Amino acid sequence: MSKEAQQRMEKIVSLCKRRGFIFQSSEIYGGLNGFWDYGPMGVELKRNLKDFWWRRVVHEREDMVGMDGSIIMNRAVWKASGHEETFSDPMVDCKTCKARHRADQLPKKDDVPYCPACGGRDLTEPRAFNLMLKSYAGPLESEENLVYLRPETAQAMFVQFKNILETSRKKLPFGIAQIGKAFRNEINPRNYIFRSREFEQMEIEYFCRAEDGLALTDYWLEERLKFYEDIGIPRSKIKIHDIPDGERAFYSKKTYDLEYEFPFGVSELEGVAYRTDYDLSAHIKHSGKPLEYFDDEKKEKFVPHVVEPSAGVDRTALALICEAFDEEEVTDEKGNKEVRTILRFHPRMAPVKCGIFPLLKNKPALVEKAKAIAASLRPHMMVFYDEAGAIGRRYRRQDEVGTPFCVTVDFDTIGENGPEKTDTVTLRHRDSMEQERIPISALRDRLEAAIF
Repeated sequence: MSKEAQQRMEKIVSLCKRRGFIFQSSEIYGGLNGFWDYGPMGVELKRNLKDFWWRRVVHEREDMVGMDGSIIMNRAVWKASGHEETFSDPMVDCKTCKARHRADQLPKKDDVPYCPACGGRDLTEPRAFNLMLKSYAGPLESEENLVYLRPETAQAMFVQFKNILETSRKKLPFGIAQIGKAFRNEINPRNYIFRSREFEQMEIEYFCRAEDGLALTDYWLEERLKFYEDIGIPRSKIKIHDIPDGERAFYSKKTYDLEYEFPFGVSELEGVAYRTDYDLSAHIKHSGKPLEYFDDEKKEKFVPHVVEPSAGVDRTALALICEAFDEEEVTDEKGNKEVRTILRFHPRMAPVKCGIFPLLKNKPALVEKAKAIAASLRPHMMVFYDEAGAIGRRYRRQDEVGTPFCVTVDFDTIGENGPEKTDTVTLRHRDSMEQERIPISALRDRLEAAIF
């Protein structure tokens, strides 16, 4: 990471804590590596992201249904899927400083791997490290009660395929969507919330005929690119990596990685994988239960293939923050130059949609009108009422959390400067800082048109 990129990332991390987006988990006890808490702004950002994803892939489509599977499943699921035996990373220890690393991510000099912590080359041989977090279901910590916190949400959709097919009465091709927590005991969590031990996924399993799998993989690639454009990440900022033969999972016939250039480097944002019939076939074999699809028209039974678009909520939230983060030099009302920090979120992703301010907090008429406006908008969007400090400072605070609009109630609003501007307010735009005068009666429609 370049010095400039490192400084940018440090500013982003600092802003996220200062403005209530992301906190280190258990911070007062020293934290816990790989775990993070989302504050008031962060949880709103994640909620907006998840709600829009669900709206786009479930509510706006006829061929998609949703589910919410349990975090802990029968251990047999993970045996059948291969996770218990093969879901591992190669791990090495540095004999000099005792640091632990993934063997496949070590830097190299003269083609020889070395420890990124101390530079030492005296490393242990790689050994497999299973990434699944263990627990026990029942009163005894015994082998028969061993369970895992799920490392992915996908398997619940496969093992419930038959129930969902029968109750939803869908015909191929159709998909199952799910948003939920997953857990991986990463050897070396890093890059802020990008790689954590607890994270959230947004996944689709789209079932189809074998002959349609490759075409549908390309279709879903395009759909996912459109989604990122609609949340404020331009297509030009996403690199499409067509995973070559030999590097894909053994069951995959086609995989695309959608990669974004974070300050710490280009990294995967989402994968679109054609998983063939591997998962359903594995569960048929191990459970002995029928999970085939019967085509009424052709009178044939077969195991469907599946295309899986899989995105990380936390990674996407981080990409949104990195894409939105900006600094610019502006001149304040006293003629002094200052740096304005802004999060230029797409309005539909912004945690707060509109800030509501009375020009002065010691004028009851202004405060009463501003609070009435906030109350009228609150059922329809997230708003933030603020009366503390100079109006310029209040604007800057909202810029830092990405609020796209601010409304100021002034003396014109309450008719002290004549009747022509009574019941109008100043609407300030975050990105341009331009202001316009609009009637209070038109405010909600104007905001909703720009936000949603």
